Amino acid sequence: MASAEFLAKLQGKVAAQGLAQHLGLELEEAAPGYARVSMLCREEMGNILGMVHGSAVFALMDEAFQVAVNAHGSVAVALQMSLTFHAAPAFGERLVAEAREIHTTRRTASCYIQVTDSAGRLIATCQALAYRKGTTIEW
Repeated sequence: MASAEFLAKLQGKVAAQGLAQHLGLELEEAAPGYARVSMLCREEMGNILGMVHGSAVFALMDEAFQVAVNAHGSVAVALQMSLTFHAAPAFGERLVAEAREIHTTRRTASCYIQVTDSAGRLIATCQALAYRKGTTIEW
């Protein structure tokens, strides 16, 4: 079980990432096997069709996944992610991604990630698989 000190350092590491700063990703909650990350959809995240680019939504989900599987305090890396978009979010909308481990073994973790908007509308879902390397995260 990760300590409160480790989870605080994890939050600092997330906030210090250049990509997280660029996209405005905010880690709201973290616990071993769980994370909640939010992001405000800004105009500069638009795609050629004038909608929020799918890669921004994917980055939000990937961040929640990364935190959930590494919040145990051991190194875990993504092996596979399968993403489904359900609705296009609006610019100015705050999205929330929640990642939960749904099955774990000594070496793998299966996660379910969902993104909703402030009205609770489902924007995207993802099933993801992480590989646990068996090494402790040292910061």
